[in-house]
Amino acid sequence: MPGRYLMLHCPIGKVFPMDYKAVKLFAVDVDGTLTDGKIIYGPSGVSQSFSSRDGAGIMRLLENGVEVAFVSFRDFVSTRRRASDLGVKLLCLGSRDKAASVKQLAEHLGIPLDCVLFMGDDRKDIPAMQVAGISACPRDAVAEVKNTCSVVADSNGGHGAVREIAELILEAAGE
Repeated sequence: MPGRYLMLHCPIGKVFPMDYKAVKLFAVDVDGTLTDGKIIYGPSGVSQSFSSRDGAGIMRLLENGVEVAFVSFRDFVSTRRRASDLGVKLLCLGSRDKAASVKQLAEHLGIPLDCVLFMGDDRKDIPAMQVAGISACPRDAVAEVKNTCSVVADSNGGHGAVREIAELILEAAGE
């Protein structure tokens, strides 16, 4: 049975098919995508808020054989803790070049870039979106990102956007 194709509007005004069944690696930015973008400094360090819905989507992806990686400019203890809680073992934290990080992850896993979905919310994520086969962003991403990526989630970052994209991948795989 062929993969489910979704017809999406791309930035240059053409419609093209998106095969989520091909996704083998879901690489996701943290600040503004897995979180709402707020960084709270307190006496015990930095705290971030993560969506339980996003976490459930990530765990389902992992259970169904889709690799998940966190790719972030920052390296916070709270991000490492969240990754550990969810079983995410692929971390590119402190990444100054997210496109290079995505390429290295794909090479390490033996996955073609066409089978990588990168999700981010800000300008610094665009190069990674451009090397991935599919790109996505939360509803509250900056305009440049929305114009670059393949699909825009209905939810904001940190409020279920990652879960929406995870569900597209899982549905395409028949899960």
